[in-house]
Amino acid sequence: MTTTEVGVIDATSRAHRRMEVLCSHIRRVENGGTSYSSFLQSYCHGSGEGKVEASLNGSGKEKDCIFCRISSGESPSFKIYEDDVCMCILDSHPLIRGHSLLIPKSHFSSLGETSTAVIAAMFSKVPFLSKAIMKATQCDSFNLLVNNGVAAGQVVFHTHLHIIPRRRDDKLWTTNNNKFNRKILKTKQDADALVHCIREYVSLPSKDGDSCETLE
Repeated sequence: MTTTEVGVIDATSRAHRRMEVLCSHIRRVENGGTSYSSFLQSYCHGSGEGKVEASLNGSGKEKDCIFCRISSGESPSFKIYEDDVCMCILDSHPLIRGHSLLIPKSHFSSLGETSTAVIAAMFSKVPFLSKAIMKATQCDSFNLLVNNGVAAGQVVFHTHLHIIPRRRDDKLWTTNNNKFNRKILKTKQDADALVHCIREYVSLPSKDGDSCETLE
């Protein structure tokens, strides 16, 4: 087998794994199903739980983070857009043609660790970037995804948004709600308790996680 053939197989394998991870948030993984833990490895320091412990280099960058290296120009990328706060690049292993990543230039390990000003700046760019991506790929729809944390399929622990152009019958994943394994909302008592608990955390973000009880 030639080096080129090995590279193609490896790239295909990575693309399949990324597809599994991104789909994990819309389909259940039953006991005994595929485990993603073996390849949910970060290019950044830390596990994604809480703040990154490794020291920053003083410019809001993490030296071992691939997205930090891209934003600083140390690593190559196919850049679509850039401003003072964020940049948009083509995903190097796209799920579909035009699959792009919107990333902040400063290092944040997760959406929860990202400043509200940066989040606002990033999301304000989504409308015009998504329109440009859809036009370029002749699509009329797109998915906007954030995989936040290991269980949600986050692979690189530097905040990023996936902009994935879609077209009818692209077979990327089903949009049939019957395939999402949705559950019926539990009793009114449970729903009321859950709403009350969430509201408590909204008003008191630092509240102890074990002190708010809801029905199982």
